[in-house]
Amino acid sequence: MTATLNEQMDAIRQGTIDLLPEDELARKIENSIKTNKPLVAKLGCDPSRPDLHLGHAVVLHKLRLFQDLGHTAVLIIGDFTGMIGDPTGKSKTRPQLTIEETIANGKSYLEQATIILSENNLSVRYNSEWLGKMNFGDVIRLSAKYTVAQILERDDFAKRYKNGLPISIHEFMYPLAQAYDSYAIDADIELGGSDQKFNLLVGREIKRAYGLEPQCILTMPLLEGTDGVEKMSKSLDNYIALTDTPKEMFGKVMSIPDSLLLRYLQYAALAKQDEVNNVKMGLSNGELHPRNVKVDIAKRVIALYHGEEQGQQAFEEFERIFKNKELPDDVPLITIKTDDCQIKILDLLVRVGVAPSKKEAKRLVEQGGVYVDGETFKDPMETLDISQRRLLKVGKRKFYYICDLMADSL
Repeated sequence: MTATLNEQMDAIRQGTIDLLPEDELARKIENSIKTNKPLVAKLGCDPSRPDLHLGHAVVLHKLRLFQDLGHTAVLIIGDFTGMIGDPTGKSKTRPQLTIEETIANGKSYLEQATIILSENNLSVRYNSEWLGKMNFGDVIRLSAKYTVAQILERDDFAKRYKNGLPISIHEFMYPLAQAYDSYAIDADIELGGSDQKFNLLVGREIKRAYGLEPQCILTMPLLEGTDGVEKMSKSLDNYIALTDTPKEMFGKVMSIPDSLLLRYLQYAALAKQDEVNNVKMGLSNGELHPRNVKVDIAKRVIALYHGEEQGQQAFEEFERIFKNKELPDDVPLITIKTDDCQIKILDLLVRVGVAPSKKEAKRLVEQGGVYVDGETFKDPMETLDISQRRLLKVGKRKFYYICDLMADSL
């Protein structure tokens, strides 16, 4: 390892919410440097959400930092704990997944996580390796190492208990099972989002209870989605996926509210704190325009996942479409088979794939997000004539040429 103790600690502190206990981590790193033995940095993955976005990337980039500093990253795919379901932040019991579902989701998670993580000093483990082999006696002994009072210190459990909402016993097992993962791989430090702080602290106590040196914990902030309000989530449709195209990424970043510029600059574009401070000053005194800052963030985000050239191309196309009011270069042509070149707009939106159902298609039309040949399509019950090629636009970034199959072949 070439980085000194101070250099490593400074890099690790960057952007973190919790680093506990900091002096213990410093001692671990110092010993790691002396013995030339890398630390084990653990990140547990919930396979119930296989589609990764920039919110997940915040902690994945921090784990990559540990790799770059010469330490070993251990990605724990929670195929066994996924059958329990992490109750963090939930007001009711989560549905349980089958082991087959968690394995399939875990594979998808790993494929996307390695967009960020290096494969060189990465260990991937599935916690069914050890949790699936435990007998009932093992579970009793694990349960005996933590009290109900300690479990109820967790905010979401406490609220549900106070409000008389049901809490299944198996939900109490989730933080214990996650903690046992740390014991199984003897983690030196565990990373997670700020909402995982309780679970990570349980890992410290369980390692201690089994006679091992407690792990340190590091938490990262939860990144808001493009709506600027809720945590980034696919279910809320406010996410920017790691697998989005450069064009999609650029458009989504440009849609974030100005209030999120500094957070996206630091946690999505990975700018250093000094630069974040300078941009903050520039925005406050008017030297920097929010739109230009947003463009810079979008380019950087795309560069991280697709390369700098793709970022510049996405910017140029965005300018053509939205500033110069031009069409993108690659508008797809979709031909649809009808009896008389007539199709209801709701059916069209579902057939094209921009709406999963007629109900959602109706919502898009009523909100004014559907355009045909440049005009807003306002009546969800109206029928569209596609005997000639029509330009369909949905939202700000989705363009399609639509034509009846027979008419297009003429």
